[in-house]
Amino acid sequence: MNTQLVREKQDLTYLSWSVYRNSSGTAGSFLKSYSELGGRKVYYKLSNFDKVQGVIGHECVNELIVDRLLTILGIPHLSYWLIHADIMVDGEIRDVYLCASDDFKEKGESKIALDAYKEREEYEAESALDFCIRKGWEDYIYQMLVVDYLILNRDRHGANIEVLRNSRKKTFRMAPLFDHGLSLLCRCMNDTQVEAFDVMEDKPCNNYIGSKSTWENLKLIPADKRPMLNPLCEIDRERIMEGLDGIISEVLQDKIWEMIWKRWCAYEDFCNS
Repeated sequence: MNTQLVREKQDLTYLSWSVYRNSSGTAGSFLKSYSELGGRKVYYKLSNFDKVQGVIGHECVNELIVDRLLTILGIPHLSYWLIHADIMVDGEIRDVYLCASDDFKEKGESKIALDAYKEREEYEAESALDFCIRKGWEDYIYQMLVVDYLILNRDRHGANIEVLRNSRKKTFRMAPLFDHGLSLLCRCMNDTQVEAFDVMEDKPCNNYIGSKSTWENLKLIPADKRPMLNPLCEIDRERIMEGLDGIISEVLQDKIWEMIWKRWCAYEDFCNS
């Protein structure tokens, strides 16, 4: 695939889906799958899914939006495709938009959740942030804290940050930033809820590092360690929302951009204060 947005419907009815319960407090489930063709492993996932209503969320669209945002800012991350496809769930063909990503592990690498790795390697009473600093991952973590503020990521728990290890080479590295679906306006199911959403509200989030406040977590970044990011500009709205007409509403597109832009401006003010 040479584009991140595939609007021509693909036949992915051969995929087998597993259920991952949604822990975000909304009804439904997350379905995930993978394929291995020609030595290439690709992972697929659906937005929040209900057996009766079908797809009731837009988390997969969020993955593409955040992917585009991080590309603009110059932050390394896992790339996603948004794909229009027929899939088979419980014997019924569903017309959906799903997202797909390549396996980010290199040959010889295995992965372990950061919380599990810390539990094995930590010093007594060592915080997750101090642990990552000791391991030399502070720049990665500081970029992550900025991203999670900009998109109000609700789901940066200890398994959504991964460590990649190569036992033969005895190397460890952080996996690229991934899994940003539960962010932005992920809990808004209709335009009425979208219009009522306060994009600057400091909602509690499931953060493994720091507090439950993405705003307060920005204050964990020393002034001389703040990430050097490419600037976000108002014209970038077109690039971030390109091709999404008919996939999510114009109301939702406008509100997502309002959220990203206002939070970016607040972050710039924070850095200059």
